[in-house]
Amino acid sequence: MIAGPEISVLNTSISSTPKPYTIYHITLRLPLRTFTLEKRYSDFITLHGALTSQANGASPPVSPPPKSYFTSTTSSPALAESRRQALEKYLQTINTDPDDRWRNTPAWRSFLNLPSSSSSNGRHVKDLRSAHNTGQPITDPVAWLDHHRHLKTTLHSARLELTKRDQASSAQSQHECSAQAKKCLVQAGQIISNLDKGLKTLGTDAWGTEKLGDGEMRRRVDLVESAKKEKEGLENLLNAMVAQSSLDATIASASPASKEKLLSVTASSDGHRKPATGRVLGKETDRTRALDNQGVLQLQKQLMQEQDADVDVLAAAVRRQRVIAGEINEELEVQKNLLGLLDEDVDRVQGKIDVAKKRIGKIS
Repeated sequence: MIAGPEISVLNTSISSTPKPYTIYHITLRLPLRTFTLEKRYSDFITLHGALTSQANGASPPVSPPPKSYFTSTTSSPALAESRRQALEKYLQTINTDPDDRWRNTPAWRSFLNLPSSSSSNGRHVKDLRSAHNTGQPITDPVAWLDHHRHLKTTLHSARLELTKRDQASSAQSQHECSAQAKKCLVQAGQIISNLDKGLKTLGTDAWGTEKLGDGEMRRRVDLVESAKKEKEGLENLLNAMVAQSSLDATIASASPASKEKLLSVTASSDGHRKPATGRVLGKETDRTRALDNQGVLQLQKQLMQEQDADVDVLAAAVRRQRVIAGEINEELEVQKNLLGLLDEDVDRVQGKIDVAKKRIGKIS
């Protein structure tokens, strides 16, 4: 079981807006990182209502502190501190309660910017399939990331099927791999459409929490565009493979009469076969020397089709490399941020060690 985050409301501050309000700073410590959220009292009230609604009407084990109508937290530090402690207890009680139905709701994860919990993976798979079939936009920020991960898995499955098709030796195996790849690509197209529709509503408040920032919105738009390009590349690759197979099958099944017509030549008066008239001498090749004008034209069309297919395959490979490079860049950014957080933790621990050494020095 994955350990939950450590939640605490360490302090408060007053906003600098024309109408000031109290901001509560929520600190979450995860196994790999620590971050802080800023929430208003009204956000907690909205969260409480959303948790009750999404838990089939069951209220959380504790309620947030009541609203004060005669005193403001901006003018009363004592009230602000009392409310801070009550809100901290509210979050910690839900976080540690044996009943995890409130922690598994989208409202809780969205409020704390948490990823999906492992205990609800089975339900998320059903939700993903249901959303794909209904074509509904994904408007929950956390569920949106779950669907994107499923999209990447689907595209990867399509790529594997195309690889298996390229290695298949029988026509039946090639057809089955093509059908599976096409199925994955159709499903990927539906997921991309749902994600794209969801981005149009993710900019608004969800479950009463703050909307996604501009940077995060741009990142998600780039993820959708990258997935579109990868899907398009895989479709082009599949079409090129199917066209090449059809061409090979046509050539292999050609009748002797068709081949004779393709390779038809005119006979000279001495009985020797020679190319048709109108050809330029000295520029023939082994492949065109025995063909007439119609045969050369057919050969040229065939070569152009093969070149077009090769160009499509090359373009798809280039697009795949571009997508891979983008994913590597994203992973490097995440690792960079993790190293920065680790460096901060090391500095903090080193500071504590220095203070401890000084105290030991005074004692000795």
